[in-house]
Amino acid sequence: EDRDLQNKRLRVRRFGEESPLHSGASATPFGSESSFLPISDECVHLKLSRFPEHELEFGLSLFPNDGSESPRDANNEQVDNAENSGGRNSEDVGIRMDLSDDLLHLIFSFLGQKDLCRAGVTCKQWRSASVHDDFWKCLKFENTRISLQNFVNICRQYPSVTELNLHGVINAETLVLEAIMFLRHLKTLTMGKGQLGEAFFLALSECPLLTALTVTDASLGSGIQEVTVNHDGLRELHILKCRALRISVRCSQLQILSLRRTGMAHVSLNCPQLLELDFQSCHKLSDNAIRQAATACPLLAKLDMSSCSCVTDETLRDIASSCPSLSVLDASNCPNISFESVKLPMLIDLRLLSCEGITSASMAAIAYSRLLEALQLDNCSLLTSVSLDLPHLKNISLVHLRKFADLNLRSPVLSYIKVSRCSALHRVSVTSTTLQKLVLQKQESLSSLSLQCHNLIDVDLSDCESLTNAICEVFSDGGGCPMLRSLILDNCESLSIVELNSSSLACLSLAGCRSMTFLRLSCPNLQHVNLDGCDHLQSAAFCPVGLESLNLGICPKLSVLRIEAPNMSILELKGCGVLSEASINCPCLTSLDASFCRQLVDDSLTRMAEACPLIEYLILSSCLSIGINGLSSLHCLHKLTLLDLSYTFLINLKPVFDSCPQLKVLKLSACKYLSDSSLDALYREGALPLLVELDLSYSSIGQNAIEDLLACCTNLVNVNLNGCTNFQELVCGSDDSSSVDMPVDFCPPSSSPIKSEEISERSGRLLEVLSCTGCPNIKKVVIPSIANFLHLSKINLNLSTNLKEVDLTCSNLFMLNLSNCSSLEVLKLDCPRLTNLQLLACTMLQDEELESAISLCSALEILNVHSCPKINADFGGLRLVCPSLKRIQSSLIS
Repeated sequence: EDRDLQNKRLRVRRFGEESPLHSGASATPFGSESSFLPISDECVHLKLSRFPEHELEFGLSLFPNDGSESPRDANNEQVDNAENSGGRNSEDVGIRMDLSDDLLHLIFSFLGQKDLCRAGVTCKQWRSASVHDDFWKCLKFENTRISLQNFVNICRQYPSVTELNLHGVINAETLVLEAIMFLRHLKTLTMGKGQLGEAFFLALSECPLLTALTVTDASLGSGIQEVTVNHDGLRELHILKCRALRISVRCSQLQILSLRRTGMAHVSLNCPQLLELDFQSCHKLSDNAIRQAATACPLLAKLDMSSCSCVTDETLRDIASSCPSLSVLDASNCPNISFESVKLPMLIDLRLLSCEGITSASMAAIAYSRLLEALQLDNCSLLTSVSLDLPHLKNISLVHLRKFADLNLRSPVLSYIKVSRCSALHRVSVTSTTLQKLVLQKQESLSSLSLQCHNLIDVDLSDCESLTNAICEVFSDGGGCPMLRSLILDNCESLSIVELNSSSLACLSLAGCRSMTFLRLSCPNLQHVNLDGCDHLQSAAFCPVGLESLNLGICPKLSVLRIEAPNMSILELKGCGVLSEASINCPCLTSLDASFCRQLVDDSLTRMAEACPLIEYLILSSCLSIGINGLSSLHCLHKLTLLDLSYTFLINLKPVFDSCPQLKVLKLSACKYLSDSSLDALYREGALPLLVELDLSYSSIGQNAIEDLLACCTNLVNVNLNGCTNFQELVCGSDDSSSVDMPVDFCPPSSSPIKSEEISERSGRLLEVLSCTGCPNIKKVVIPSIANFLHLSKINLNLSTNLKEVDLTCSNLFMLNLSNCSSLEVLKLDCPRLTNLQLLACTMLQDEELESAISLCSALEILNVHSCPKINADFGGLRLVCPSLKRIQSSLIS
């Protein structure tokens, strides 16, 4: 009972304590009471040597039963015996943990033999589990050093071994001859490297249950006599990369025989049940030897004689008559065969790669194999055409055929066609009800394509430079591909007019079709189209299409455009510089970008506005031909929130103010002809009451207009005044409208009464971002607390080279950029939330001025004073007045 309990307990050492191993008369590194591999009454175990991993010696060492050998730990160092020395009892220092034998057995089933040996030295329970017969039915000693006595002992201990691997083991033949008498249940034997004599093959009869033998890279026999393999139970025999003069195989039950890459001059077979025969790369075998061997196997179903250069058509014909069940044939790299007059009616898989004798005349013999499913004809340099009508053909491969010009395939189950590097191919005709994907990339000469493929979904004809406009008929309704969803015609440079009418097409790519001038697509389910690089396109019509978005990229010659897309929401026409006539009927369109459409006229804009009433974002930047009439038509766009009129010649903005009262973003960047009076309606009449972002960058707007905008338009959140040359100073006062005569009856457009909290909110300006980058004439910026900029969080005055004074009292400002303000001398900041201050290249700013400025910025973390020569390098004073500083960027830091 005590012993059973002990075998079910795993003792775990506490950290830092040595494990007290059981000692006694039979102490071994594997435990106490019994040996690892008991042989008679002796104590034995598998010993791990200090050799490298591939040289582990699976040995059996006998220890005297006198207790003279001290137990050792995992590092091969002696461990004191706690029980014999009177030390603490193991029960006192161990932690008991249940680990059932069944669970341990399951875990050990995932270990290899070397790991099992290591696990066996842990405790008695693990030792007992690791030597279980279930783990030692397959002995794998590949490339391992093992002595004869050790191997014999193991075979004696485990007579139920079914698999043995001695590949790369020194003296493997001797080991087998000595131990094979114990291995009566052996089924699989693997040998390799070294010398295997006649005695080895004779000894195989001592293993009646042997079914599989593999010998790799070995010298067979004495080099003079014939090597004979004679075994009545053998089913598989693999002799690979071996050296022998003659080989004779006499196995009545053998079904699979492989002599791949074996250098023998003659082979004799007496295997009436053989099904698979492999002679690949047997260069020394003559044509007659191969013929005699194959024809002696009437049940042969699979034959591989690739790279046997001596094989002729006569051999193939004899094999065809003697082996009527042959279904798989690999005759690749056999230059002397043409396959003419070879009839193999049961053939399913045929491989004729790199066969120089294969020509178009060979197709008649191939067509005789009506059951053929797979055909490979790669690198058959003389093949000019393939015309096959096979009812079961599924796969065909045609790669690197220099003279191949014509392909005609008819098969209802054809599912895979690989055609590549056939530079002369100019005509393809395919009929199949199963084919779903067709790839014919880089077929430079392909000009004619005929498809009757009712389930074809994807077609890729990239870089087929010779395809003509007639290809469009193939992929339109009625052309033979009713299920087509994806069509790629990239870089088909001969296409000039593309007209597709397909009810199934969803994806179309015409990228790089530089000769295309006319495009007409009537594809109601079209979801994606790619026209990148179609820079000669002059007229395009998408009527109707199912596109949700369309980007025409850069089409510098496109002048006429028609789009009818009921689902389209985004349309980008930027880059269509000569587009003058545009008919866009997209009732769901929400975003239209017509940047740089310089010739787009008012009539086109009017029609678009009427047909697309849901537009929210309208970009007309650089649309120089748009005038008052076109802008007046925007009253149809009741949801328009963003309008970009940058880089235009506009003078009068009244049509915008009258037609777009719901605008939130107005961009007027680089509108050089705008005057101060152009914006009067914004701050005098309350136009665009919902406007939150205004961009007047690089415009000619004057100082007074800027002051009035900032004073009266309290709803603005983002204002851009970058590069405004007339902007001289920004000095904000307390009166929101002191400089402007507001109408007496002016009131907010909302008809609902203004709540008290709304009045409190509107009492301060909503401005958050003010950008004045590159304003060359601005000299002074003063924003006191009474200016009531409660939300201002970011100010950018970068590159304002004449700016001399900045005085800011902004409670919510967190980012201030004054980089490259080379004239800045006065800096006063009362910004308790400022975290980022950029002063790059502020060459006039003094150290004392900066310390005073940041003393009231209690949250400042980042300070950039790079290239500021008047700022001291130690920064001690800066950190003293502003302890929150985490990072100071400076060119003076070593």
